[in-house]
Amino acid sequence: MAKINKTRYAILGVLSLAPGSGYDIKKFCDFSISHFWNENYGHIYPVLKQMEIDGLVSKNTEHNEGKPDRNVYYISEKGEEEFTNWLLLPVDDEPPRIEILLKLFFAMNVPIENTVGKILHRKNIHEELLSKYLEVETFLKSEQGYKDDPGLPLWLSTISYGKHHAKADIDWCDETLAMLKNEES
Repeated sequence: MAKINKTRYAILGVLSLAPGSGYDIKKFCDFSISHFWNENYGHIYPVLKQMEIDGLVSKNTEHNEGKPDRNVYYISEKGEEEFTNWLLLPVDDEPPRIEILLKLFFAMNVPIENTVGKILHRKNIHEELLSKYLEVETFLKSEQGYKDDPGLPLWLSTISYGKHHAKADIDWCDETLAMLKNEES
């Protein structure tokens, strides 16, 4: 079965909330969904172009004096229909690709200090992520945030997933570091 490019659904999702340029879409992804879905300009712009050809989005070019033209994309009725149909489909879970686990699995001939350093680095990253998730959660629930938005429970659920994932990764790092310490003894 051919693999479906899900970038189009991430873009349709963003555009279902508000029209925007490729830059706006990337900025929104970085702020809101990057802890579970990563998009880059190299994916966004070609997919936007194809989606326009397919009639899923329309484009309005804004002319600003002294600045380059800005293409703003809007989800079409056809795009809304395709996006909704995709949301209703079962989830296609794909196996994760976690480089640290691949390296750890084959690291029997690598100095233990190298492996320990990688795990400490990963733990630090996930501690920072956990802090970020808590910050975003506090903002979303605040008066300045989205406390009355009907999407809030869904957004908080994705933040909760990120928090649980970060905590689990931190626990795994601590457990692995303890096992490696016992190996050194």
